[in-house]
Amino acid sequence: MIDPVLLRENPELIKASQQARGDSPELVDDALAADATRRSAISEYERLRAEQKAFGTRVAQASGDEKKALVAEVQSLAARVKQADQAADAASVAFDDVVRGIGNPIIDGVPAGGEDDFVVLREVGAIPEFDFPARDHLELGELLGAIDMARGAKVSGARFYFLRGIGARLELAIMSMALDKALGNGFVPLITPTLVKPEIMSGTGFLGAHADEVYYLPADDLYLTGTSEVALAGYHSDEILDLTNGPMRYAGWSTCYRKEAGSHGKDTRGIIRVHQFNKLEMFVYTLPEDAEAEHARLVAWQEEMLQELGLSYRVIDTAAGDLGSSAARKFDVEAWVPTQDAYRELTSTSNCTTFQARRLDIRYRADGGKTTPVATLNGTLATTRWIVALLETHQQADGSVRVPEALRPYLGGLETLEPVGRA
Repeated sequence: MIDPVLLRENPELIKASQQARGDSPELVDDALAADATRRSAISEYERLRAEQKAFGTRVAQASGDEKKALVAEVQSLAARVKQADQAADAASVAFDDVVRGIGNPIIDGVPAGGEDDFVVLREVGAIPEFDFPARDHLELGELLGAIDMARGAKVSGARFYFLRGIGARLELAIMSMALDKALGNGFVPLITPTLVKPEIMSGTGFLGAHADEVYYLPADDLYLTGTSEVALAGYHSDEILDLTNGPMRYAGWSTCYRKEAGSHGKDTRGIIRVHQFNKLEMFVYTLPEDAEAEHARLVAWQEEMLQELGLSYRVIDTAAGDLGSSAARKFDVEAWVPTQDAYRELTSTSNCTTFQARRLDIRYRADGGKTTPVATLNGTLATTRWIVALLETHQQADGSVRVPEALRPYLGGLETLEPVGRA
């Protein structure tokens, strides 16, 4: 949710953000009108409450006929106070409904436009070249006995799979390597719930434009999460945090679920775009003034992971229309996938400023004792999709795959993944 003070004091900034996102700037005017109605209704309620309190004092001091007359007035006033209270509540709900349709104001420098309007910030590593016909990750995975799509579809349907043998070990190795990096940088590990209440899912901003990608269990009124960001954001909902010792960092390990609605026909081969996967997600609560510096740190840790795994990649500044409602800025790190001759997203990290914290009522106590919303940030540190880039980048002519040196300790020292059946 956006800051109501910012809405009142600088509506043009929010309109410009909406324009850059490709969203309706008229919503800002609607929100201003709803805010004025809300404040007026609250003011009227408070005026009547003060009048009611003053009448109560007069009634207590009166006697006889005067008291009877005052009691009648108090009863009439009580009805008006109740009506004003209901009007104030209704006006607050109406304001909330309008303002929740406005995305987080973007940070200066975020490119305007949609999915294809990102800006490349840097490219790192040489593009892999092979003197043999390169195999894609699924062919390699089948040769290694690592990926079984056919049985995944048999058991669960399209876009499901089994990781088996070295495939299962490889995912656990990547995730464990990422967890060690998170621990080394002060993150507290959490294995999070993957079912959350509607108010938590809504609070993080995942029930907006992309709600059709979320699995919902109506009998239980619970949502399956597509990232542990949701549970991690809800972890401190309705709390006042102590940030005197710096940011609070969590690393959430979870299975994630996405319907991938609207992606029919895209990436149907292999495990690039699937309904279920594992992920280690970084999540940070910090002071608003420190959020941009923390954002840079999250990207740096992601880049360290890709460099240690020997992957070529680029970092992009995502355009406003592709941010989602919660993020004020998002950097994606995309690894080169040789058989697609393209960069594909492996990690994403977002600065959500105070947007999620306002919706989930997460605050800290500032100087002077006043409570104010914290800033939240999130970023992927490892996920199942990394297997795609790793297998294709480090493949060899005979179908074997070289294990990056940094990953070998997590695979018992294994240096090469060999096709099944090879001695």
